[in-house]
Parts: sequence; structure tokens; C-alpha cells
Amino acid sequence: MNGSSAADSSDPSVWISVDAMGGEGGATAIIGGMAMSAAKNPEIGFILHGDENVFGPLLQKKPELSARTRLKAVTKVISMDEKPARALRQGKGTSMWNALESVEQGEATVAVSCGNTGALMALSMLRLRRAPGVDRPAIAVLWPSRNPSGYNVVLDVGADIRADASDLLKFAIMGATYARHGLELKRPRVGLLNVGTEEHKGRSELHDAARMIEEASVTGDFEYIGFVEGSDISSAGVDLVVTDGFAGNIALKTAEGTASLVRELLGNAFNHSPFSKLGALFALTSLRRLQKRIDPRRVNGGVFLGLNGTVIKSHGSADATGVSAAIKLAFKLAKNGFSDRVAARLASDIATGHSGPEEKEPPEANRA
Repeated sequence: MNGSSAADSSDPSVWISVDAMGGEGGATAIIGGMAMSAAKNPEIGFILHGDENVFGPLLQKKPELSARTRLKAVTKVISMDEKPARALRQGKGTSMWNALESVEQGEATVAVSCGNTGALMALSMLRLRRAPGVDRPAIAVLWPSRNPSGYNVVLDVGADIRADASDLLKFAIMGATYARHGLELKRPRVGLLNVGTEEHKGRSELHDAARMIEEASVTGDFEYIGFVEGSDISSAGVDLVVTDGFAGNIALKTAEGTASLVRELLGNAFNHSPFSKLGALFALTSLRRLQKRIDPRRVNGGVFLGLNGTVIKSHGSADATGVSAAIKLAFKLAKNGFSDRVAARLASDIATGHSGPEEKEPPEANRA
């Protein structure tokens, strides 16, 4: 299975490197998600970094997936509670390290991992390096919204807890590129998250960032709409919401917890009495549509922006459906040449003087 020539027979056009050892879903979730994606898309090939004794037998049970998978044996893994600094020192030879190395060496276009977020970002910065002009990479996610596409883009949601005005500008540039290719929007509307929409509200760096983003929008390919509030993140009035990783991560975890609570309360309400159960039966089709619409598994996958390569962070507890969603996103961005397009957009804005100060201390490995 290790580097098998059988993997080349199907001639995939896009190779995706998968960290099979990270996360909490286990081997079944990884293989299940890969199989779901492979069945839907014959262009995908996988470089799977995992324990041969575990993943070899699972692949043998799925010949079609096996034919498009190169299994690279590795037994070392970075735990979910590993500190980023320790991962940097001892991460070499782990499944996460090797998955990123495949992208660095050009074997794969995108890396997908369900593993430790802080460790993944730290190792990504080490192996792939930051793109020219980027001081702080960001994690962008798709957020359910009232827009026709059904989603908005939000970043940063936890790559680094800090961001100054220059960082927020670059987040806007990178996020707008992602919105164009992830949501197929020609001119994304960009909002800057604040405690109010009034111009006088918020910290001084937000006012500086607002000015810089508005200036960049004149020659850029996005529209700056001003400050937005937390209640606007899922609205139809904006396509991309820019914030620092501290606020973004809190918003993301709050939304996930709220969605889980709503599902639980809804289930309790429909199971309260025989009459409510009967009502649930009549509403079954609508309930299934609602469940599918707010299912976080179907939009699983945060994109690491600002690196010399594309990395998708899947939720640590993702099941097969969630892993498949992350792979689908990875494939779409790879086909669009996403990483190169982000780099080109950044280079263009830096050249026109929209980037702000360039020389800053690199960020510490202090993750949300």
C-alpha cells in the first residue's frame, strides 16, 4: 500500500494530503469521509499519512478508494492537547508533519487535518512559511447566513488571538479572494466586526483598519460596507466579516453551542407528549430540511490563509460526513489555484501601498 502503483492507475488530477492520525473521530471517520468524496469525484487522489496496520485493512475493503490512495506509513501522532511550542520541537515524523511535507514538496496541492489547531498552524508556518507580506495567517470559515449562497465567510476564527490594523487589512484581502472562489462572488461585501456600527465606536486599531480597508476597496475587487455587529454575521447584508482571532473564535464556539442547544430543545419539544410527537411526524420533511441546513458537518473545514500552500482544518470530532465536507472544500480550492491567487492579490495590494507597515515582530505561538 505504501506508494502503490495502483494509485496512479486512476490518474487523479488533484492530490489531497490527509493527516489520518489527528482528531477524535478515528480511522473509520477518515476512511468513510474519503470514500464519500471519492465516490462523488473521480478527480480526487489521496496521500494518506497513518498507521499501515490500521488503515491498510480498511483500504483493502474499499478497492475503488484504495486505487486512488497512496498510504504513507507513520505511527507518531500529535495529541489534541499538545502545546504548539512542543509540537514544533517534537513534531517531525508525525502524521501532521508528513501531511504538510507532502504539500511543501509538491506531491499534493492541499493538506487536510482533523488534528490540534494550534499545532497545525505552528507546523504549517514552519513547513510552508508565511506568504510574502503576511505577518499573521488567519483561519477562515463558512458561516450559515441568509445570503443566496447560504453562507458568509468569517476570519480570523482562532489562528492568532491578536491582529493590528495591517493584519485586519490583509485578512480582508485574503478573505475576499476566498469568498470569490469559495462562494463564487464577483465583488464580496466586506464588514469589520465591532461593538457597534457607529463610526466612533471601537478600538483605535479598528478605526485605522476601517480606513485602510476602505482605501484598498477602491482599486480592489471587494466592497467595504463599514462596521458590522455580531448579529450581522449571519445576515444578508455582508459576505465577509473580518475580525481578530480572539473575537472570532469566541463567536464561532458560541454559535456552535447555540446551534447544538436549539437542536436539543427542538427534539425535547417534539418528544414532550403524544400530540407533539404526532406534530413532529407531520413536520418531518421540514424538520429534516432544517436539520440539514444548520448541520455544521456540511460546512466543516476552516481554511488557513496567508501560507505558501493551502491547509484545511477539519473539526477535531468530525465524522465521515464532516471529513467529506472538508475534502470537498480542499478539492474546490485546489482546482481554482486558490493559494496562488491569494498570493497574487496580496502582492498587488502591497505594491499599491495598501498593506500598511511591513516590518513587525513575528507572532508568538499563542493560539486561541
